[in-house]
Amino acid sequence: MPAPSNPDRAWAQAIRPAEGGDLPDMLALLVAADLPEAGLRAAFPLGFLVAHAPDGTLAGAAGVEAHGSAGLLRSVAVHPRHRGSGLGQALAAAAVAWARSAGVRELFLLTTTADGFFPRLGFAVEDRARVPDALLRSEEFRGACPASAVLMHRSLMDA
Repeated sequence: MPAPSNPDRAWAQAIRPAEGGDLPDMLALLVAADLPEAGLRAAFPLGFLVAHAPDGTLAGAAGVEAHGSAGLLRSVAVHPRHRGSGLGQALAAAAVAWARSAGVRELFLLTTTADGFFPRLGFAVEDRARVPDALLRSEEFRGACPASAVLMHRSLMDA
């Protein structure tokens, strides 16, 4: 996709809810991005969003696992060809909006590489003691993400 004057807006129009048929491409994208696949099949497609490039290939994806009023933002991945285009930010913002509409009041994420990216979207580093029990039972907290991963949090109640 060419670099538009407002890349977030252009990508926002390409983002749609994931469908079952998107799973193979989503898994391949996660492997390429070195992100965990654990728990994805069980949660997919509810809460997951995808964006396809004009040629039909999966350009990026993001998902939210809702666990009551808490949610886990996961699998935010952008194909290398589309990095720097604003797609990651557009996907993450769309996932936050989906979480809010689904009644999620607190959104958490684990990252080993993107703790500099998520503060732009209102996330801040958080202490692991603050994680709700329901999220601790998710695959990502049970070992899919390393213990060294940074925990980040955003409240959705005031936004």
